[in-house]
Amino acid sequence: MDFTSESINQLLLTATFMASLGIFLAILLSFANRHLYVFEDPRIDEVEELLPHANCGACGTPGCRPFAEALVAHEVDPGLCTVNATEMNQVIADFLGVEVIQHEQQVARLACAGGSHVAHTRANYEGLKTCRAAALVSGGGKGCSWACLGLEDCGTVCDFDAINFNKFSLPVVDADLCTACGDCVTECPKDLFSLQSISHKLWVACNNKDNMDESEAHCDVACNACSRCVSDAPEGLITIQSSLATINYTKNGLASKIAIERCPTGAIVWKDYNSESQRGHQSRKIIRKEPIHRIEPLPRV
Repeated sequence: MDFTSESINQLLLTATFMASLGIFLAILLSFANRHLYVFEDPRIDEVEELLPHANCGACGTPGCRPFAEALVAHEVDPGLCTVNATEMNQVIADFLGVEVIQHEQQVARLACAGGSHVAHTRANYEGLKTCRAAALVSGGGKGCSWACLGLEDCGTVCDFDAINFNKFSLPVVDADLCTACGDCVTECPKDLFSLQSISHKLWVACNNKDNMDESEAHCDVACNACSRCVSDAPEGLITIQSSLATINYTKNGLASKIAIERCPTGAIVWKDYNSESQRGHQSRKIIRKEPIHRIEPLPRV
């Protein structure tokens, strides 16, 4: 192929342009590297490796990486990670030259005791077996519109196997496995879960805000707003709000079992660590072991 002087000039011009562009970009990258570089403390990677990589959010950050960044910046302390082993948190503290502050353990609590043997079923739900789906169909089938539906959404979303279901289709939280990540709180369509300090032993296992007659008509263990717990507890510890006993945990130091003793339905209970809820001596005894008022499904046509 013959090259004319004009084509050679074009090639030289192109080559010169590309070389100039390369030099310009190299200078630009060098400038950016020098003036736009953001220093990241290498300790962040080391601390992150010492964390459980659960990314549960129980520490208050979106995941283990942001938590590691906050630890290195001395904005939080290692004790906030309740998933990590105590010994590993101490390793992190020693590495960063800080102390491990002991934080009170939190655990997910369910504000419902309406299992299938005490809560009436008004309709048989047939459809996608999730609480969220069932709740969209007239509340899910239980007579109490506030009740746990027992279709295990909370257990499915729990990454730590901390929620199991008893034979009455009620979730039971294992305090040893619960990390207080809050996933069950978000997932429950009835807003029955909340994160509570384990020192909150006095607990209202009900969220029914209907009036007395309606609540007891649908569930044997519903709070009927009788106010006996209010009278028996120290002043200001318990009040009745929206037809439901409500505990003021700022006065938690005043809590005692005396508040549960005269509760007629056993809606207010005493919870010790990972043990069954204790009901008052004057609460109605639960004898029934089978589901009540379960409606048989309509025949398919």
